[in-house]
Amino acid sequence: MTDAATVSHVFDVDQQTFEADVLQASLSTPILVDFWATWCEPCKTLGPMLEKLAAEFNGAFRLGKVDVDTQQELAGMFGIKSIPTVMLVKDGQVLDGFAGALPEGQLREFLLRHVQPLEAAAGNEAAATAEEPAQAVNRLQQAIAAEPNKPELKLDLAVALMRNGQIDAAEAELAALPANLATDARAVRLRSELELAHSLQDAPERVALLQRLQANAEDWEAHDQLGVRLLLEGDAAGGLDQFLLILQKARDWNDGQGRKRLLAAFATLDDAELVSRYRRKMASLLF
Repeated sequence: MTDAATVSHVFDVDQQTFEADVLQASLSTPILVDFWATWCEPCKTLGPMLEKLAAEFNGAFRLGKVDVDTQQELAGMFGIKSIPTVMLVKDGQVLDGFAGALPEGQLREFLLRHVQPLEAAAGNEAAATAEEPAQAVNRLQQAIAAEPNKPELKLDLAVALMRNGQIDAAEAELAALPANLATDARAVRLRSELELAHSLQDAPERVALLQRLQANAEDWEAHDQLGVRLLLEGDAAGGLDQFLLILQKARDWNDGQGRKRLLAAFATLDDAELVSRYRRKMASLLF
């Protein structure tokens, strides 16, 4: 069932409204234009995913729907040869696009190259941040019991389990996801987080690692483990700084571990600006 948030970010486009609702509107908000038809089976898969992401991105872009059967001239203006075809219009120009029904994970990656989700309303955000990881696990387990045929809830549970420190349980839920969710951006990110978490098995706690570094500033294993701890505990910049230090001072240590850690860390982070900044720092050291 389509909710109000989705409806507010999705609209139909025809030749009469195209200039105002797409070209002019894209000067302030990017418009994703979905060329589709009622008889198109891939469109039936892609359309709901685009509407879901429009609601999830909370107004960072709007989704304009063009029925190619009723808007043949408009489709012809864009040279549409097959459907579904999706184009991103920004600042009055077609910026990017693709043809075919992509998996949800690739759709997210496409969108994140151009737009970032807007924050939810203050009340909703406060409610979300107030929920402890253990509470989220309990809530999602109850939701899955009530609706066992909603696999997206199982992905939510896997993420919540990871946040609650239940690494093995999170890994089990992740492994059990259906193929279409296994490539979801959150699943890819969680997989990278789990790989990092496994590297901390039998590793010392943060205090012990800091003591080791006070005794020997070139203890690269301690720098590496401290970086992973900081990253997983929420201090992303602190963790990335540790990996950069290894790359700068001991590039070849452990078969280029500093570079590998940076790349793995980038895959876990939502902060596009932070990732971009540290990618530039990494590149300046490598090239």
